[in-house]
Amino acid sequence: MPELVIPVLVETATVTRELVETGRVRLTKTVQEKEELVPLDLRHDQVQVERVAINRYLPDEALAPEPRHEGDVLIIPVLREVLVKRLLLVEELRVTRQQHTTTEVQRVVLRHEQVQVERLPPAGAASPATPPTFQP
Repeated sequence: MPELVIPVLVETATVTRELVETGRVRLTKTVQEKEELVPLDLRHDQVQVERVAINRYLPDEALAPEPRHEGDVLIIPVLREVLVKRLLLVEELRVTRQQHTTTEVQRVVLRHEQVQVERLPPAGAASPATPPTFQP
């Protein structure tokens, strides 16, 4: 019997990739402004000065009194030297600080951005591209 040779074939697949534009996107950003009234708490200090007459001589060799606090009142001694070189406490200034808070309405401009997305066909195409189809 003669020898029969049957060729054996092998198929191989080669896969490649290519970049295909399927569409484009255009982004448009706009900034809108809106004016609003915003309440603000504003604080300010008000100082009240009260003069209290003392007119009392200090003992000889006494040191000048220093400013001091009594509660929320700052007391500042006011001195005068007299001819006999004794210290006379003339008066005290009593300084009281009070805080006041007021609410005012301020006009402010607030901005916010909006972005629109528009889908476009690929360059050179009349209609949106369809993905490629494979046929066996």
